[in-house]
Amino acid sequence: MRISTEFKTALQHKIDLKTKPLGALGDLESLAFKIGCIQNTKSPQITKPTIVIFAGDHGIAKMGEVNPFPQEVTSQMVYNFVNGGAAINVFSKTNDINLKIVDAGVNHQFESDLEIVDAKIDFGTKNYQFEPAMTEAQYEEAIQKSGEIVHQIYNEGCNTIGFGEMGISNTSSASLLMAYFLKLPMEACVGSGTGLKEGGINKKVKILSEVFEKHNVNNTLEALSTFGGFEIVMLYGALLKAAELNMTIVIDGFIVTSALLAAKTSNTTILENCVFAHNSNEQGHKKMLEYLDVKPLLSLGLRLGEGTGAALAIPLLKAAVNFLNDMASFESAGVSGETEQG
Repeated sequence: MRISTEFKTALQHKIDLKTKPLGALGDLESLAFKIGCIQNTKSPQITKPTIVIFAGDHGIAKMGEVNPFPQEVTSQMVYNFVNGGAAINVFSKTNDINLKIVDAGVNHQFESDLEIVDAKIDFGTKNYQFEPAMTEAQYEEAIQKSGEIVHQIYNEGCNTIGFGEMGISNTSSASLLMAYFLKLPMEACVGSGTGLKEGGINKKVKILSEVFEKHNVNNTLEALSTFGGFEIVMLYGALLKAAELNMTIVIDGFIVTSALLAAKTSNTTILENCVFAHNSNEQGHKKMLEYLDVKPLLSLGLRLGEGTGAALAIPLLKAAVNFLNDMASFESAGVSGETEQG
């Protein structure tokens, strides 16, 4: 959406005339301005904020070479999400955020009465050490299903959405995607993931470098279908749909940002809708943020995923729009404003 210069000037004027020195609320002022521009109003609202967790398994995880935890942890954590025992459950409850869990392609058959969205493409991807992770048809199905999920959430009244993920070995997929989109060597992209030590990281770099060289990837579709998990392709589709619906998108950490790198090739203006929650402690994430030339709201040393960074940042979005809407202006409060100093 194109925002007029007149509107931007009026919005900034409203921010500047609050009872404070110019710029005294720092990044909250920039955040209020951004959300106002997304919603094209000087009185923006955060309504029914929601985080969607896409969960999927990766074929390479069965080998146990790039992941210290077994593949079964993905399904076990989905149960933990459903039972309310994970960090994202705690933070979502603390901050009054709706939470949806999506089975994008977990290698497990969940009971039909579980409170999860069944969007399973397959029981995990193929092992990209030997073949592409998924077919083009599976890739297209993942995009379609995730778009439908986001559209439904939007129709329920949500205008602010964040995304999380769960999938053992998905930092490997994210590293491969980062290497492709940023044109960086694998050692600059690979971190500790779920807890690899130096020897494990070196082995992971070697394996993923071999994977990268094996496949002739030429575009976004090929990159995602070759290296991505079903949950990462669903993140890609969800990001594009959220931008299409002009929602405020809260970007989490390393995995979600890898999907955003792909989404940016399909929608060159998507960053206008994105707020970056935090700087993950996964070493590649800082490079991604520098590449995108964006500033995250928080830096807490997180590297958990699940959308936890987004859940912690959403209260800042609420604070930003609330000061814009509810804080007195100098005129309404009868407070003298700043005078020009010679």
